[in-house]
Amino acid sequence: MNAETEKNVEEKKANENTEVKSKENEPNLEKSNSTGANNLRVLENIDVKLTVEVGNTEIKIRDLLRLNEGSVVELDRLAGEPLDILANGTMIAKGEVVMVGERFGIRLTEVVDPEERVQNL
Repeated sequence: MNAETEKNVEEKKANENTEVKSKENEPNLEKSNSTGANNLRVLENIDVKLTVEVGNTEIKIRDLLRLNEGSVVELDRLAGEPLDILANGTMIAKGEVVMVGERFGIRLTEVVDPEERVQNL
């Protein structure tokens, strides 16, 4: 065999070894992905309290005690601003109020990045 043929044979063996190693790792990736999916399925059945916050304000107890029917409390949010949507007290999105038949609903307009949500926990 000449030098060029020997080089080609060596490259072919190296490629075959790389392919075998890659295939050996594939089942591990599939197994870890299926484990992750199973873990996620367990979490799917956990109840989460979803809250929509229109706005908030701070008032003195004396003013709180004077509230009655027809009282108006000014909030810190402007009309038309997106509402905060919280899951168990952690903001997950912003949205707007919509009507769904005779009920209110929320259309999500902006979803918080998952990494930010985890940091806020």
